[in-house]
Amino acid sequence: MREEGLERVVAGSADPVESAEEVTLRPRRLEDFVGQRQLKEHLEIVLEAARRRGQPADHVLLAGPPGLGKTSMAGIVANEMGASLRITSGPALVRAGDLAAILTNLVEGDVLFVDEIHRLGRAVEEILYPAMEDFQLDIVLGKGPSARSIRLDLPRFTLVGATTRTGLITGPLRDRFGFVARLDFYDPVDLDAIVRRSATILGVEIDQAGSAEVARRSRGTPRIANRLLKRVRDFAEVRSDGRISADVARAGLALFGVDELGLDKVDRAILSAVCSRFGGGPVGLSTLAVSVGEETDTVEDVYEPFLLQLGLLMRTPRGRVATPAAWRHLGLEAAAGAPPPLARETLFSEE
Repeated sequence: MREEGLERVVAGSADPVESAEEVTLRPRRLEDFVGQRQLKEHLEIVLEAARRRGQPADHVLLAGPPGLGKTSMAGIVANEMGASLRITSGPALVRAGDLAAILTNLVEGDVLFVDEIHRLGRAVEEILYPAMEDFQLDIVLGKGPSARSIRLDLPRFTLVGATTRTGLITGPLRDRFGFVARLDFYDPVDLDAIVRRSATILGVEIDQAGSAEVARRSRGTPRIANRLLKRVRDFAEVRSDGRISADVARAGLALFGVDELGLDKVDRAILSAVCSRFGGGPVGLSTLAVSVGEETDTVEDVYEPFLLQLGLLMRTPRGRVATPAAWRHLGLEAAAGAPPPLARETLFSEE
């Protein structure tokens, strides 16, 4: 059996392929984690109860869009439990033997983090069932009539699974997690605190107005907030005196194509295509994707959700339709033949 797609790291650290700078921005303890107040309170109780019993914590499933802190939370679970963190991902576990190799190399109390756990193959997933429930591993030796099954005891461990597609996780797997939580998008106040914390770690001088400007354009996502902070830092060092004020933040973000709503070049291209090329819609997803030079999955999964949240785009049975807010944001006047706002029940219908 081969041990593939796995890294063993110090508790609380991140994937070794990340730069040292990115690792330092990750919070190491629950008290350092900004936002997600309800999740933090629930997880604090779960971990404290496990510590008092002297046992590993229950298995944890973290769901939510990318960039909200699922990997950081896995590191925090390991740190709070004083355990080692082992990292792998669903796509890396191709065969059942890959997961079996990982499980047999765990030590008592280890935290195993499986990113994109919804992408586990069926055969691999079934290996997890007895491992999660009974801490045992079933292995089949040989083939044909002479094949026999043996059961190995595993050390007690904590599995932390992360997923961006909760609906793709099978019921039997989801039900074996003792604690299931969803991470929500962050409000501007929490993002502002994250930007200021990251600026302190990076040694960047930023005032309150500057951090608020970066936070406001971060699409509710800490990963994006940290990325924008780094780009504004670069702009401030090259085009200014190194300090980030509101004016410097606005100029830097404008240079890198991030507008006041946090929309980037592709977001605006999608809105412009719907409004300018197709008269406000409706326009089919595949047609829209071709018009902006992106894959349909990328448009639907990466760009559309944020445009829908802002009320700039609607999904209707006939296709995508731009809202009056989209026309206003682009500085355009709605075309005479543009469709009127639709009834509430049609807003989130699929094509």
